[in-house]
Amino acid sequence: MKHIAKRVFDIEVESLQHVADLIDDEFTRVVQTILNTTGKVVVTGIGKSGLIGKKIAATLASTGTPSFFLHPGEAFHGDLGMVGANDVVMLISYSGETEEVLRIIPFLSWNKNVVIGVTGNPNSTVAKNSHYHLNIKIVREACPLELAPTSSTTAALVMGDALAIALMESRDFKQHDFARFHPGGSLGRKLLVKVKDLMRIDKLPFINENASFMDLLLNMSAGRLGMVMVGDATYIKGIVTDGDLRRALLQHPDTSTLTITEIMTVNPVIIDSEEFASQAEQLMIEKKITTLLVGSAQNRTVSGIYQIYGQ
Repeated sequence: MKHIAKRVFDIEVESLQHVADLIDDEFTRVVQTILNTTGKVVVTGIGKSGLIGKKIAATLASTGTPSFFLHPGEAFHGDLGMVGANDVVMLISYSGETEEVLRIIPFLSWNKNVVIGVTGNPNSTVAKNSHYHLNIKIVREACPLELAPTSSTTAALVMGDALAIALMESRDFKQHDFARFHPGGSLGRKLLVKVKDLMRIDKLPFINENASFMDLLLNMSAGRLGMVMVGDATYIKGIVTDGDLRRALLQHPDTSTLTITEIMTVNPVIIDSEEFASQAEQLMIEKKITTLLVGSAQNRTVSGIYQIYGQ
C-alpha cells in the first residue's frame, strides 16, 4: 500500500509544479483586482470544486479578504441576492463547462460583477466569460481511472492558498490581524487574551499565618484551588500549595507541631493582570508551577489567581 501512497504524492506534486509553471501576470492582475474591490470575494463551485471553494472562501475571510461561499444550486433559489454589484466572483470548475456554474454567468453579467474563472481549460465557457482566468491545468489525476477529482482539486486548493497569501502580504496582514479573526484559537489566546480576562477574583482563599493546621486543611479544601494564600489581599506573606502540604507531611508526620510559616513558600510568583495569558503560561512552565498570583509583585498585593488547571 505504501507504493500507492507514494505514487499519489508523486502525481499530485508533478501536477502542482506544472500549474506553478503556468502562473503569469494574470495572477498579479487578479490580486490587484481583489485589493481594489470595495465588495467581497464570492466563491462558487459544485461538487468537489464546491468543497474546495468553501475552503478558499474561509481562508480568504480569515486572512483579511472578506469572502463567502455561494452554492450555485442555492443561488437560483434566492441566494443570488447575496451578491452585491461591487463583489468579485470566483467561478471554480475544472472543465469550465459545469452546468450549474454556467447558469450563474448571465446574472453576473447583468449585475456587472468582475468574474475570475479558475479552470483547467482556457478555452472553456467559464474562461471565456471571465474577466480574469487562472489556469489550473494538471498533468493527470492521481485517480488511476482518471475520473475522481484528485490532482485537479489539489491544484485549485493551492491556487486559492496562493491568492490568500499574496493578498495577505499585499495588505501587510500581521499576526495581531489574524488573531482578531481567531479569538478562540491558540494565536488569538496568545495575542489577545490577558491574565485579567481569565483570572479568578471571587472567594480567594486567604489564611492567617497563626491559623491551625486543621484550619489550613479546611481552607485549602474549601477553596478547591490546591493552594491558600497566607495574609490578605493587601499583603501576601506567602502561599501554601498542596505540594507544600505533601512535602511537609512526609517530613513531619506529627502535624500538631507544624506551623503555617514552616510550610509556606515565602516568595510566590506574582504577575500583573495586564500581561498576556501566553506570557503567564510560559512563566508557569519555566517555574514548573500551576498557579500564579495576580497583582503587584513589588507591593505583594493580590487581586486574583491564574491557573492552567483549575481544581
